[in-house]
Amino acid sequence: MDIWIYFTLLAAFMQAVRTAGQKQLSGHLNAMATTGVRYLFALPFAWVYLWWLLGYREAQVPVLTNEFLSYALIASVSQIIGTACLVAAFKYRNFSVATSLAKTEAIQVAILGVFLFSTSLSLWGWFSVVVGVIGVIIVSKVKFSYNDLFKNPGAGFGLASGLGLAITTLLIRESSLALHTDLMISAAVTLVFMISVQSLCSVVYIWFQDKSQLGLMFTYWRLSLFVGVTSVLGSIGWFTGASFQNAAYVKALGQVEFFITLFITYRIFKESISKMEYIGMFLIILSVFILLLWA
Repeated sequence: MDIWIYFTLLAAFMQAVRTAGQKQLSGHLNAMATTGVRYLFALPFAWVYLWWLLGYREAQVPVLTNEFLSYALIASVSQIIGTACLVAAFKYRNFSVATSLAKTEAIQVAILGVFLFSTSLSLWGWFSVVVGVIGVIIVSKVKFSYNDLFKNPGAGFGLASGLGLAITTLLIRESSLALHTDLMISAAVTLVFMISVQSLCSVVYIWFQDKSQLGLMFTYWRLSLFVGVTSVLGSIGWFTGASFQNAAYVKALGQVEFFITLFITYRIFKESISKMEYIGMFLIILSVFILLLWA
């Protein structure tokens, strides 16, 4: 089995668990502070992982090229926006539906990859996009009118989250490849660079927005630490997987997170899902499997 598969499965599991932790934390912190926790509390663990890996692989930190810096900086901001939108979506939709809308990220990665990086998409790939869009419409209950689109902010936040994270995934791969070195090392360097930038941006923004939120992060330090640890483990999986394989395939396999999300929805948050929402979510997952198996 290819190494990217192992890392992607690790990422999917950890992301589902981390998202559940963020949902609980969002009851105590605002959206940006909840987003910042995943970076700030993950930062020391990311640095430890990098230095351990450098020692284990007997390697040096590669030179950070201008190409790398450009891609990584844009990816850092894009991921903050995507994560903040996901946290905001929790305020309007239940846990599974909000996460499923964000999971259109896999389809958006495929589409953006074609237009931004000239990656190819087969007929089956385009078919999977159509199926996924239908699923999104069913789940979000969005009608094709101006008023209805803006009466459903949860759907908008979920889709915006998917877009932000899709751009992030594509740029993570480009950042890693721009270092022209061992892919395990380049993935780790990209991870540490981005989390460092994101931690700084988050702290500065929260300080000016509502500095009391910084204190609340440490008041709920156990939950914040849980989010940080699961976040860095998930990020190690995503960054390494995307460095070794086409981003669309990585995110397609990552949809196994959906089944973990369902389990969390029932067992922890005691939330219910309607039959129509089940149908919509099923189509979203089906589209991803088509992308993975036949595209």
